[in-house]
Amino acid sequence: MDVYIENKVLIREFNEERDLVEVERVERNCEIECRKGFSFLTNIMCDPLCRIRLYPTRIMLVAELIGSGELVGVVRGCMKCVGTGSGETRVKIGCILGLRVSSMHRHKGIGLKLVKSIEGWAIRNGAQYICLATEENNVASTNLFILKCNYVKLSSLVILVQSIESRAKTPHRDVKIEKLSVDQAISLYKDRLGGKVFFPIDIDTILREKLNLGTWVSFFKGEEWANLHCTDKNEDFNIETPSSWAILSIWKTYEAYKLQIRGTPFIGRFDAKVRHTGAQIFPCLRIPSVCDQPSRPFGFLFLYGLHGEGERMGVLMKHLWRFAYNLAGKVKDCRAIITELGACDPIRGHIPQGPSMSCINDLWCLKRVHDSSNGDDDWTKIQTLTHLFVDPREF
Repeated sequence: MDVYIENKVLIREFNEERDLVEVERVERNCEIECRKGFSFLTNIMCDPLCRIRLYPTRIMLVAELIGSGELVGVVRGCMKCVGTGSGETRVKIGCILGLRVSSMHRHKGIGLKLVKSIEGWAIRNGAQYICLATEENNVASTNLFILKCNYVKLSSLVILVQSIESRAKTPHRDVKIEKLSVDQAISLYKDRLGGKVFFPIDIDTILREKLNLGTWVSFFKGEEWANLHCTDKNEDFNIETPSSWAILSIWKTYEAYKLQIRGTPFIGRFDAKVRHTGAQIFPCLRIPSVCDQPSRPFGFLFLYGLHGEGERMGVLMKHLWRFAYNLAGKVKDCRAIITELGACDPIRGHIPQGPSMSCINDLWCLKRVHDSSNGDDDWTKIQTLTHLFVDPREF
């Protein structure tokens, strides 16, 4: 990894043995406080590489003050390969995750240096595009990426959070919910979503990861799903599907992250959203007063790969959501189910709404760093992404 030295700041690769304590200090410096007195720190405190560890190609950079050796910023990056929505073409994308700069050292160009350094790493690893997600109301972040680094706003995203209450959601007697085998889930996702832009090529790796709890489909009992229970891997069950059906997968985030009150880990990607929208989330999760209850951990299930087909798909998606809700209620210390969708995704209108639901607005930005000579479409000019397959490893 090349070393960059500018204006008495050294940008270098993270060394766990040397930098762990200092990185924890930087994360503490970026802790979240809300008016009720809660203090939250990111899960990165326990595992600095948590959001990129599951990617084969990844890196974490730190910003170090020359002379004192103090770390004043961090950034993480990873590489992934996605589909283009046309044929067998593949595109390599660099992802920027978890940019942090200590409050005492902001507005000095350190964040810009970290971004430029991670971009250089991504380009050297063959990136054709670089992407990132930030909060829509984070003016400093959007100015950095859009005005100074020439990213374009590609799509608005929404994170939906529903707290788990004691009362379970009653399943409908006319709806059938079945768990797919991993091979079936891989086959169905590739068949129905593999042609979408930004679909992860390594979907098989995601679905075989131990943090993946499983994939479920829902359909009406009056219809049959041909070969659904066939044990032959070569038997194609994607052809004769019911007239309406829905699918989602569940990531066991509670095994990787724990949210605690007052100074203990918070989840990897979600922490950035809470910094600016905590007042929306905490009432939803019904977190008690610190005086009433000392530190208590809780986690969540992350739902991804939400998709459906047919005129009655919406009803079936609602029942899948309720199924996940009930499943989360059986997990110790699991207090919420969470998903992320494109703001214009039609699935959003079929997620059950209620007083225990919170919504966080996000923004996905993209930058083209390699001009293709074969005339491929420029993704930065896409007007609206109605469907975005969210990679649970980044959350």
